[in-house]
Amino acid sequence: MPGLVLFGRRWAIASDDLVFPGFFELFLRVLWWVGILALYLRHREKLDCAGGALLSSYLIVLIVLLAVVICAVSAIVYVSMKGTICNPGPRKSMSKLLYIRLALFLPEVVWASLGAAWIQGVECDRTVVNGIIATVVVSWIIIASTVITIIIVFDPLGGKMAPYSSAGPSHLDSHDSSQLFNGLKTAATSVWETRVKLLCCCIGEDDHTRVAFSSTAELFSTYFSDTDLVPSDIAAGLTLLHQQQDNIRDKQEPAEVISHSSGTSQEADLDAELENCHHYMQFAAAAYGWPLYIYRNPFTGFCKIGGDCCRSRTTEYELVGGDQLNCHFGSILQTTGLQYRDFIHISFHDKVYELPFLVALDHRKESVVVAVRGTMSLQDILTDLSAESETLDLGCELQDCVAHKGISQAARYVYRRLINDGILSQAFSVAPEYRLVLVGHSLGAGAAALLALMLKNTYPHVRCYAFSPPRGLLSKSLYEYSKSFIVSLVLGKDVIPRLSVTNLEDLKKRILRVIAHCNKPKYKILLHGCWYELFGGDPDNFPTELDGVNQENLTQPLLGEQSLLTHSSPAYNGSDDSPLHSPSKYPALYPPGRIIHLEEKGPSGRLCCSAAQYSARWSHESEFSRILIGPKMLTDHMPDILMRALDHLVSDRAACVSCPAQGASHMDMV
Repeated sequence: MPGLVLFGRRWAIASDDLVFPGFFELFLRVLWWVGILALYLRHREKLDCAGGALLSSYLIVLIVLLAVVICAVSAIVYVSMKGTICNPGPRKSMSKLLYIRLALFLPEVVWASLGAAWIQGVECDRTVVNGIIATVVVSWIIIASTVITIIIVFDPLGGKMAPYSSAGPSHLDSHDSSQLFNGLKTAATSVWETRVKLLCCCIGEDDHTRVAFSSTAELFSTYFSDTDLVPSDIAAGLTLLHQQQDNIRDKQEPAEVISHSSGTSQEADLDAELENCHHYMQFAAAAYGWPLYIYRNPFTGFCKIGGDCCRSRTTEYELVGGDQLNCHFGSILQTTGLQYRDFIHISFHDKVYELPFLVALDHRKESVVVAVRGTMSLQDILTDLSAESETLDLGCELQDCVAHKGISQAARYVYRRLINDGILSQAFSVAPEYRLVLVGHSLGAGAAALLALMLKNTYPHVRCYAFSPPRGLLSKSLYEYSKSFIVSLVLGKDVIPRLSVTNLEDLKKRILRVIAHCNKPKYKILLHGCWYELFGGDPDNFPTELDGVNQENLTQPLLGEQSLLTHSSPAYNGSDDSPLHSPSKYPALYPPGRIIHLEEKGPSGRLCCSAAQYSARWSHESEFSRILIGPKMLTDHMPDILMRALDHLVSDRAACVSCPAQGASHMDMV
């Protein structure tokens, strides 16, 4: 940070990102140079053959050229190790060194071409010929790798910012600044939309998909519009945040040993809801079909559902869309323990804003269960990323009925299928005394929660169990309203229940703040961070505060350093005027219902695989108002991990309930 400027444009790489690739290239170049030198010194007398003089010249020039390249790469690595992330002053000579290094590629390409031409038809010793062929191949591999690297770090928007790197924004009035900012935003949106379309080129295009492309592109372009962060800056910032977060937690824990004794009724309510969550999580997992089942049972899963994959039972139940439908149904039966006749409808039709779901009769709990599948495809990801807000028409007197657009559209699709196609009517005609229960995990949890809100008037006793739901789902009024019939379950530091547009903006500000106050070079941060993530350590042994004498050397981590955003970016100044805080498109949204938080007892293991123990408690949504960084922030979201945690927790709590009774009977005997 800031992004490196070469050839009059900004690139998606910083001047301190060249330490590790430079060391890697140095290692290869030195080995290569030693090998060629040994080849020449040991076999130069064998070059007295037809064409041998050309090969001898090739090796000598290549040895000299490689020595020059090694010196240039060594200088690049040395300079890249200097300074800090926000203090690139000591690295100001980097651009000149890179120009020299890039200039050396021309003689490398020429010499590699000549080597490939001269080796043809040479009748010399085969050892020498094979060695020279190897050097030519290695030359072309390195040249091709360099070209690929340049393509990867190319920033399509870089050329639009470079012209202002020296002139600065002072000569532009506010009207010109606004015009240029809008132009940059439009260009950024176009670039991101092209990227999203390329990544999702296999899913086709319809009206919903095109809308999702535009929505996703606008979100990304808005989020990254006011910072000059490169990917390695974000990685370093996340590493520092994790250590800072652990350091604060370690210091606060002794002061937070407070008794959280809750009433008997509340504890009984928690036990009852945990038992319900443990039961209904099976349906949420079943909605994922055979992939999750095979993942959870890698050795026995295929044997158990293989017969169903080859069997046709389409006359006994209704399956809609998707591939390997019978495999899906076999895994659903194994996961839920239900019979064929207990299922009313199963749909694996999957498109943007249209999620797979199943409807079953749960005789154990006397409920009609609707389970919505979570994210499992590119279409689902586009639904997740359609993060604008839209108004819900629920037919109630609540104010500010706003929800996540993509998930709201998906919930409407399931609602239309359930009501208009008569699926729920069919289910309740079979079991009219049963109650309606909606479940889902991740994206499916958000859709199930919104579906419960839509069905509340028609089915007043509806219940919803949302497992690991996204935070950015409901407006404040809908969140309060949903507490009476929705229960959410969150495990550990799971990032999704803490993920919203406003929380992402907060995370960006925290990253900017922590890297701006770090006095270590980036390569040290990343090396220490890898060790800390893998093996742990003391988070307090890596200072992040700059000495006061160095504060004036900081470069503001913004695109404004090289464009007209320098003095106005809200991300650095701590203002809430960011485009992501637009009240119309990205208002603050909240998770659904009451929240049960499962936390792992004791220190979080990194490499150990020992069985963990968990505690559960009712939590307020404010405890999930900030994204926490940790090695389990992603794995805690996985449905199999959540199911395992629920299994351990429910069994442990059941054992604890029986302990007092056993103790009392033992005292009576004494």
